[in-house]
Formats: sequence, C-alpha cells, structure tokens
Amino acid sequence: MPDPAEPTPADATAELIAELTTHHLTIAVAESLTGGLLVAELVRIPGASVVVRGGVVAYDTALKRSLLHVDSSVLNVHGPVHADVAKQMAGGVRTLLAVNDVRADIGVSTTGVAGPGPDGGHPAGTVYIGLSKGTGSWAVPLHLHGDRGEIRAETVRQAIDAVRALIAQGDAE
Repeated sequence: MPDPAEPTPADATAELIAELTTHHLTIAVAESLTGGLLVAELVRIPGASVVVRGGVVAYDTALKRSLLHVDSSVLNVHGPVHADVAKQMAGGVRTLLAVNDVRADIGVSTTGVAGPGPDGGHPAGTVYIGLSKGTGSWAVPLHLHGDRGEIRAETVRQAIDAVRALIAQGDAE
C-alpha cells in the first residue's frame, strides 16, 4: 500500500488540460501511429470537453493528404514519417477541426514507425510529434525503444509533454 505521506506522481495530462483551460486555448489532434491513443488520453480528464476540439486518425497516407492537407510533394519525396509531415498534420488538423470558422489554437500530431519492424527505411521507434500554434509549426523527433505498445504509449507521453512545453514557452514570451 502506498505511503499516504508520499506525494502522488503528477498527472501530466490533467495538468495539460488545466493549462489549456486557464489560457483559454483549444487543441486539435491528428494521429497516425498512435491511432487515437493521444486524443483518448486527453479526454480521459474530466472537463476536457472545454478545450479538446477532437481528433483525426489519418493512418493511411492518402488521408494525410486529403484530410490534413499535407503537401503531396513532401509525402512523395519523404513518405509519411518525416518532420515536415508531422508539422503539416498539426497545422492541418487545426483547420479541419475549426468550430464556427475558428481554428483550434494548438494542433498536435503523431507520425512514425511503431514496429515491430522497420517501415519505409525507418527503424521502429522513429517518431515525429508535430506542433502548431499561431503561425509557427515545429517537429519533435524521437528515437524510441521498446515493443509496439511501448513506443505508442511513450509517443503519447512525449506529445503531452511537448504541448505543455509549447504553452510554457508562450507564457515566457
């Protein structure tokens, strides 16, 4: 039984939802390798409906192009596992999940190779998290280890942390 005097580990997702709520920011999610795990993690938190616009699973590369407006030349040259794809997915989902013609404030995306083996010349664990806010977009490259489930779970954890860092960066400006 845990010692009640010991602090419980912080719930980074609950903290993210609180930060989004405090800052009056909305978030939209575009997922590939995480297949809906990221948006499920966000909506696990009570009150998430105030800030979470929704999520799109664009597992098929053609959907990255048609739904999220990822540039076909980027997909043709680099394939779906690339920093530019992650950035464009994050920006595209902000527009796709606009409400009353207002884009989501933040877009976050996941693309990569969960394994078990390599895909498209990329080893398992090659992941990109895309972020979009304002007029900027960023990609966070990850080189993860573990089985398919572990890579997907760690991608979700890292995406939560990346969005929290993006919000904190905005606070510092």
